[in-house]
Amino acid sequence: MIPTSLVEVDVVQQWRDGVPGAVAVADGESGPELAPAAEQFDVDVAVLQAVGASAGAGDVRSVPLPAGGVGWVVGVGSGEPVRWRSAGAALARAVRERLGEAVESEEEVGDLGEASADYLQVRLPDGADGDVVSALTLGLALGGYRFRVTAQPTPPRLRKVLLVAPEGADVAALGEQVRRTRELAAATALARDLANAPSNIKDPAWFTGVAADLAAGVDGLDAVVRDEKWLAGNGFGGILAVGGGSSRPPRLLELTYRPGDAAGPHLVLVGKGITFDTGGISLKPAEGMHLMRTDMSGGAAVIAALLSIARLRLPIRVTGLVPSAENHVSGSAYRPGDVVRHYGGTTTEVGNTDAEGRMVLADAMAYAVDRLEPDLLVDVATLTGAMKVALGLRTGALFATDDALAEQILGAGERVGEAWWRMPLLEDHAEDVKGQLADVRQTPPGPGGITAALFLREFTGGLPWAHLDIAGPARADKDYAEVVAGGTGFAARSLVELAATLAR
Repeated sequence: MIPTSLVEVDVVQQWRDGVPGAVAVADGESGPELAPAAEQFDVDVAVLQAVGASAGAGDVRSVPLPAGGVGWVVGVGSGEPVRWRSAGAALARAVRERLGEAVESEEEVGDLGEASADYLQVRLPDGADGDVVSALTLGLALGGYRFRVTAQPTPPRLRKVLLVAPEGADVAALGEQVRRTRELAAATALARDLANAPSNIKDPAWFTGVAADLAAGVDGLDAVVRDEKWLAGNGFGGILAVGGGSSRPPRLLELTYRPGDAAGPHLVLVGKGITFDTGGISLKPAEGMHLMRTDMSGGAAVIAALLSIARLRLPIRVTGLVPSAENHVSGSAYRPGDVVRHYGGTTTEVGNTDAEGRMVLADAMAYAVDRLEPDLLVDVATLTGAMKVALGLRTGALFATDDALAEQILGAGERVGEAWWRMPLLEDHAEDVKGQLADVRQTPPGPGGITAALFLREFTGGLPWAHLDIAGPARADKDYAEVVAGGTGFAARSLVELAATLAR
């Protein structure tokens, strides 16, 4: 089912007897501060020491309670928000594992406590602020995420978490922080769902159609899907070239959010929507090709961000464009050496059919400049292996022509827990983008991530523009913090936060 259901999170004032609970353990001057957890669970500190309770961020230990059932202690290290995000994710996984064990052993899940195991409460420490609550909520919501296509019954899951506020806390303000953070988590989870969906189902029509269906349920958000006939009639040569080798034709999704109280700039987001990438005639190696089902992660981030921006009713005009195609091998596939005419007339000399992302983005960006009157342009794509080499698998690459926009994206990422690193647009390589047979060439020599960005810059019309290369962090091979193996949903939260920043 898409979208995946996420745990509900509420802020309350009172600890509730009979509801399974968790207490955080932080570092103190002489070691982990176990006394608050011991007092809450009515056990000796020695019991917590015996089960191995520690303050290590994300270290979770179950504690047998004198009255029956079980509680959890979870380490938060020195207590910075990032530690709380790891703690929330680890706690969600621990509860999920416990629920699974109860079902496998055919025991009643009620052994977790007298109340339903669907519920959990977490004691917040004195001084817990909005940043801590947001980080914990994000971890709880995303840490237990899973996506499986299976005939097995849906496993039990954690459905609701109550955050028990300290005395004197502004419960209403913390509750509003939770509501907003859970929307950010929903954006990430939807982007993960779309990326993880298998490509025998996820062709361009399905991908853009699901987005349009979801948009229909959100007030103020409009969706239009253009088919291959419309694309041909309007000169979208890049999208048509990339999609020409597949029996499943390309699409262009346009999402429009234009609230009546919009202020600030018109932001246009463009996301790469390649639903599967064989590399085309420049065929990829077989090893790892199955991961190319996530090559539309940039488009998924744009779709998820537009939905959340509209649900949050942010007072800013935002348009999302997702050019979607399947890059396949056949007699009708485009070739190295071809010259392709993009929307607006610019021509590209093709050097490698596996550099397909920039071909579809170029069309969509040129269309945005010509038809949408944007003030700011941001594209998001799993674009180059070069950025995986340069920055690894947990940091996104940021290229920008505008320093203010770059700083806003870096700040947005920091606030929502997504790391970006600004890369240079080296003018020494700009001339290499110029073509011999055409206006520009698709794969100029030089550093791959930088030259790809310089190619895309040719289609920005001189607007303030940022290019986000998420080839590394869009996929994960193991769980860490709130991230789970598979599609990560990276960039969706940053785009929502960017829109919120611009609206302010």
